[in-house]
Amino acid sequence: MLFGGGGAERSVSVASAVQVVTALRERGHQADAFDTGEGRLGPAEQESGPRTPVAAVPLALAALRHGRVSPRLVQELLDADVIFLALHGGAGENGVIQAILDTAGPPYTGSGRLASTIAMDKDLTKRLLRAAGIQTAPWRLLRAADTVTDLPPFDGPMVVKPNAQVSSIGLSLVREHEQLPVAVRLARAHDADVLVERFVPGREFVVGVLDGVPLAVGEILLGDKAIFDYEARCRAGESLHDFPADISAGLQGKLQSLAVRVHATLRLGAYSRVDFRMDHEGGIWCLEANTLPALTATSFFPQSAQAAGVSFPDLCERICRLAVRA
Repeated sequence: MLFGGGGAERSVSVASAVQVVTALRERGHQADAFDTGEGRLGPAEQESGPRTPVAAVPLALAALRHGRVSPRLVQELLDADVIFLALHGGAGENGVIQAILDTAGPPYTGSGRLASTIAMDKDLTKRLLRAAGIQTAPWRLLRAADTVTDLPPFDGPMVVKPNAQVSSIGLSLVREHEQLPVAVRLARAHDADVLVERFVPGREFVVGVLDGVPLAVGEILLGDKAIFDYEARCRAGESLHDFPADISAGLQGKLQSLAVRVHATLRLGAYSRVDFRMDHEGGIWCLEANTLPALTATSFFPQSAQAAGVSFPDLCERICRLAVRA
């Protein structure tokens, strides 16, 4: 189990690692947790996660962000039958770690380096979806040298977010043109390139895909929030979702079919989670695909699997077997 990383996603990564290791041990497998910055965890930390707080990122993680992992850690990982990736965001999800592991040789879970890079790049993802005939909201990419004045005239609510980031970090809903500069600055704190797309009001759904087969559809219950931002995601255990979603069989089938198409279009690996919006007229718009969704028992992808009859320990074991098969 390889986990860690820095920033806001570290805590999610730690939680995923602890629960997946526990689940695999329940299935009789030998499972060890390796922090990308600290190496193999001791017995006590294997049970509860590392003591290093999210804010205290080890210096070794600076190297990881540039695609470097300590030779000692790589050597330890080479002895594994399969490397379970519980990394979220950054170098752990954008293809950098996958490229290192491809060079090193051991099988790993999730998508390969190319698919990971594509799915992390929201602009490239949307271009591929549009080419495949999958509906995605109109957008404009602001490169590092571009300014707000380079955007076309403001014609309604817009979502502003970093082009290469996960979990709605740095995301803003902009209703007035005067709010755009602040939203762009917030997004650029996480990525120089910023995606500005038309806001799609309506309901939000997620669908897990496992080995090319769609799992149950879940609905994110937004309440009085217009968007599922990072603050809402951090409260994901507070009944803000419904698995399976209370929708018709026809809509369920349509969302599941679209999720598989998105998964195939982006050439994703053994599993993914695809997010959608349905507007008030029933139109379905793909938001993004997540190549390494969080894997705590209460996270969306495991709940999508659970609602489809796949228990959390079974899910973790199947992900490992699919990595070895690949």
